[in-house]
Amino acid sequence: MFKIPDLRGKILFTLLIIALYRVGAFIPAPGIDLDAVQELKRQAESGAGVVGFLQLFSGGALTQFAVFALGIMPYITSSIIMQILTVVIPKLEEWQKMGAVGQRKITQWTRYLAVAIAMLQSTGLAFLFHNGGGGLLGGNTTGLDVLPNFTPFRVIIVVITLTAGTALLMWLGELISQRGIGNGMSILIFVSVVSTFPGAGVQLNAEKGSTVLVLLMALALVLLVAIVFIEQGQRRIPVQFAKRVVGRRMYGGQNTYIPLKVNQSGVIPIIFASSVLYLPLLLTQVLPTSPDPDQWGNRVQRWVDGNLVQPDSIFYVVIYGLLIIGFAYFYTAIAFDPAQQAENIRKQGGFIPGIRPGPQTERYLGKILSRITLPGALFIAAIALLPSLLLAVADVQNFPFAGISILIAVGVALETMKQIDSQLMMRNYEGFLS
Repeated sequence: MFKIPDLRGKILFTLLIIALYRVGAFIPAPGIDLDAVQELKRQAESGAGVVGFLQLFSGGALTQFAVFALGIMPYITSSIIMQILTVVIPKLEEWQKMGAVGQRKITQWTRYLAVAIAMLQSTGLAFLFHNGGGGLLGGNTTGLDVLPNFTPFRVIIVVITLTAGTALLMWLGELISQRGIGNGMSILIFVSVVSTFPGAGVQLNAEKGSTVLVLLMALALVLLVAIVFIEQGQRRIPVQFAKRVVGRRMYGGQNTYIPLKVNQSGVIPIIFASSVLYLPLLLTQVLPTSPDPDQWGNRVQRWVDGNLVQPDSIFYVVIYGLLIIGFAYFYTAIAFDPAQQAENIRKQGGFIPGIRPGPQTERYLGKILSRITLPGALFIAAIALLPSLLLAVADVQNFPFAGISILIAVGVALETMKQIDSQLMMRNYEGFLS
């Protein structure tokens, strides 16, 4: 791939943007107590809590309280919200049907919403880290003060810095998409996930020994193969187009197919389920507490900390698994609309062999989609639960989201390799995947 000048330039440009992103992940925001940040990072690595999930998408920048502390998470949240609103708001649905022009409008509003979410999240982080992390560390009171000079001016500076960091990351991601290789946002998420592996591996080797590290690497290899197998799996529904005469020429008559992936929703259900599961943990921080351990607020907090945070808890496994499966069906229904797909096939003069166009095609596509969504949903639920459960039983806390990490990394790597492969095939070079 380095033999082609323009492809080589795209790859080098992408690597340059990645290097800039990693530098920004270690530049602290102004007015931060660096000693308190290091202690907070140590406590976050040794415990559970929401901070572990947020660390996954910030590449370690969150506990550094760096410029890119929020990572690309506000944009991900904004994109998910806009996709859901497209089904609800007629104007957004109209934009979606307008093609490239409407997509640009949706993208622009997605950016605005991402900046607003970044402002809200950065304000919340400023108050939480002023109190030592609050509910982000699983309900533990750390007594740390990352923002010792907690004045309105200082809070505004921190909020502006973190929000600007998120806006800069969106711009860098778009630069990769336009001038680099692969999807920019996905590449940044991939870098955030992969960047935590070496340090976590070294720490695991020092604490548990090389045997546990080798077993963990073997588990990761098994997960990688399984994820590639499922991610590449698809149900191909054949579609035929009738021949039609326009003037003196005959058009159509070709055969094609609709590829329905087994895992149509990707990692989105895990993100949704994690956010919902950790919401009670954050809400317990505002419950009334007292020195009496039997006070109802203390009891609720103990139950949430012991059952909705620990990966080896039966409540955690059941609730988290059901949430992932439910959100998988929900997001798949949003991403692929059988009614719209059936209408498009009918307008283009196509039909599925043995199925009449119109309502019968819609029902057929809906039936196939619901049948292949179940194994995909069960698979991503197993990927999210089993590795974390095994690591919790083995008392390994360095990789709290091992399954999710590999799922994200493998998915982005496959898509990027497909883009590189298509560029090579266009220039008569043998592709990687051929």
